[in-house]
Amino acid sequence: MIKRTEINIRDPFVLAYNGKYYLYGTRGAECWDCEAFGLDVYISDDLENWTEPKEIFTRPEGFWATMNYWAPEVYEYNGAFYMLVSFKSETECRGTFILRSDAPDGKFEVYSERITPEGQECLDGTLYISKNGTPYMVYCHEWTQIKDGTICAVELSNDLRRSVGEPFRLITASDAPWIRPAQGVDIFVTDGPYMLRLDGGELIMIWSSFGEEGYTEATVRSSNGDIDGEWTHDSNLLFKKDGGHGMIFRTFDGRLMLALHSPNKRYEERPCFYELEQVGNTLKLKS
Repeated sequence: MIKRTEINIRDPFVLAYNGKYYLYGTRGAECWDCEAFGLDVYISDDLENWTEPKEIFTRPEGFWATMNYWAPEVYEYNGAFYMLVSFKSETECRGTFILRSDAPDGKFEVYSERITPEGQECLDGTLYISKNGTPYMVYCHEWTQIKDGTICAVELSNDLRRSVGEPFRLITASDAPWIRPAQGVDIFVTDGPYMLRLDGGELIMIWSSFGEEGYTEATVRSSNGDIDGEWTHDSNLLFKKDGGHGMIFRTFDGRLMLALHSPNKRYEERPCFYELEQVGNTLKLKS
């Protein structure tokens, strides 16, 4: 077993399933300017003590993507487990694909075609099921290509193999009242969207960028409680300093938890968990 503080991953994602917590993420050592070879899962009973990493995706021989295996998210859907993950090569744009397995710690294989648009640098796909049961992928169109990053959505086929129709924009980074440029006066980052329906039915999305105190976690909310509403930025941040690319899950004893990586520094990133509480229609870190 290893401790949570010994795990070097970015973009942590927790699936609570059948009495176990399954932790996925971007390998810290393979994240940036180097080859990527696979993805892992860690398994825990208590969110602090974890198994050694088990490789659940291995780069197939001849696979087009050779770098940046980023932000795996795993969902149970129609009796199987589906991983949304972004891939890139030196010659092809980063894009999000869907992988499939029969178990949360089984071997995942490429299942879908490219979901995000060809020729666009996209990443951080997350799954959303609408009120009427329609699946969508929500993802980022990356600042590296357009400078002012956006978060978009596209409908998926019911079997999750392909996109349906045209993508549509949910938010633009520079519209957030708290945001600060990341690397230049006109560079605004969008990272890590994740959708959550609050008690009472309101739909929010958490996402990350850079504020006054560094990498951060923010919220926006839909006007009609579904993905096709108008999205409004909240002025108060969920997590202010040096932590982000989060998601939210519920523990087996009913606590609502924010998972994110912190610090946002190469080779030092660790999965961190913070209990949340809902106050009115707002989420806050529980004191």
